Amino acid sequence: MGEQDAIFLSEEGVNLLTEDRSFINSKISLPPRMERISKLPWYECWLQKLRTEKKSEHTIRSYIVGVRTFSMTVLPNENQKKWETLQFLQVKNFHIYCNPDNGRVDSWLNSISKLKPSTINARIASISHLLKWLGYSVPDWIQRPTRSRSLPKTLGKNELKRVLLATSQSEDCLTSPIVTIMLDTGLRVSELCGLDLDDVDFEDLSALVIGGKGEKDRTVLFTKSTVSAISAWSPMRKSRLERCNNKKDDRALFLSSRGNRMNPRSVQKIMDKLADEADIPRSRLSPHTLRHTFATGLLERGADLVTIQRLLGHASIATTRIYLEIGDQTLREIYHRAQKQIPPMEQYVPEEIIEESKPIEVISSE
Repeated sequence: MGEQDAIFLSEEGVNLLTEDRSFINSKISLPPRMERISKLPWYECWLQKLRTEKKSEHTIRSYIVGVRTFSMTVLPNENQKKWETLQFLQVKNFHIYCNPDNGRVDSWLNSISKLKPSTINARIASISHLLKWLGYSVPDWIQRPTRSRSLPKTLGKNELKRVLLATSQSEDCLTSPIVTIMLDTGLRVSELCGLDLDDVDFEDLSALVIGGKGEKDRTVLFTKSTVSAISAWSPMRKSRLERCNNKKDDRALFLSSRGNRMNPRSVQKIMDKLADEADIPRSRLSPHTLRHTFATGLLERGADLVTIQRLLGHASIATTRIYLEIGDQTLREIYHRAQKQIPPMEQYVPEEIIEESKPIEVISSE
């Protein structure tokens, strides 16, 4: 590639391709499958790839953050680049720019080394996807940090009682149906917000979750408690539907006071208010806490891991196994509850054996 291929990307005339002579003289070629888009802006092409793979909006946002920080990482003798400028590099030029052997990946990894392991893993996932899309193999020296998986946060029995009492007394018409459904189904908050009225089968006591995590559809089950909660919510939903201006939201099961589909942040605000009313710390109550409480409840009542995996929509049963690591307090509760069910030993031992086992009374010679 010669200097005639250089693209001026800013009004200041800063040419990303002429900053580094090794960049210009690189002989790395673009994969044949990328030739047809070689002169298009890489960013839009990459985003289209993510959408084609049906990545969730959450995943796409996470990938953009990772790729943005990587792209803006500067090497020695390079000038700082603007993200608005980098987005318009042609695919063929960005392919060379991202070469894992030029040191940019190393420098970027060093810059994120102090982040939490979970964050680092998310950033590495974004770069791995980008490199594979550009035709590179992910270098073996890119190691994801191991992270210790904390036990799921669940509500204790007393906390759950206080939450349910506060739910029944809440003045917010959304509190009862949301809490009831989450404890009944174990839905993720994003799945709850994405639920449409048409997705719920009241006769079959089930709901179809479309495009869950990993863009996978699944069926969740519920009880008559959910039916009652939704029925009580229906009149308010109809009144809010009149304020709905977005056709995409008019089938949503849960609508805000403005007539819009509920979003995860709004649901968390309901959880925060509910925690205050239940007199428990806000950190103890979230949509995911209710999901974990649903799962551990099933496990304690004898459900097997495969069933729980399917109901939760886990891709791997390894994720579900974490619920086996129950806390000490739960272990004690289960133990004492089980011990109470064991009849006294006297029911199994004949009376004559009990009589024989009594201490022999020693008669004094005096």
